[in-house]
Amino acid sequence: MSDRAEKLRLDKWLWYARFFKTRSLASTIVGDGKVRINGTPTSKRSVTISVGDVLTFPKEDDIRVIQIDALATRRGPASEAQGLYTDLHPPERKPREKIARNPAFEGKGRPTKKDRRVMDESRQRHLE
Repeated sequence: MSDRAEKLRLDKWLWYARFFKTRSLASTIVGDGKVRINGTPTSKRSVTISVGDVLTFPKEDDIRVIQIDALATRRGPASEAQGLYTDLHPPERKPREKIARNPAFEGKGRPTKKDRRVMDESRQRHLE
C-alpha cells in the first residue's frame, strides 16, 4: 500500500488536480502526446508520476508548467486540488475584449442600423 501512495497514473492525477473536467479528457490529452514529464514527452496514459515531477501541458490558450507537490487519493474540492501542485509559470490573465457577436434583441426581430454598426466595429477591432 505504501507503493501505491508514492506513484499515481498521470491521467488520474490531472483529473484529481482539476486541470480537466473529465478523466477521459485528461486521458486524451496524454494519449495525444501533449504532456511532458520532466521535459520528456509521453503518450502513455498509464505512466506513473511521483512527487517532485514537473509536468508541461497545454491548457486552453496557455502552456502550463506544474510541479507535483502531493498525490491525491480522490478528486476532492478545488481548494484541496490546489494543494497538490505548484504552478511554476502561472498564466497571465489577459483582459478579454467583449465582442458583440449578436446584439441583445430580446426577441424584437432584426437588428437596427445602429446595432449593425456596433457589430461591424467590434468585428473590425477583433480582426486587427
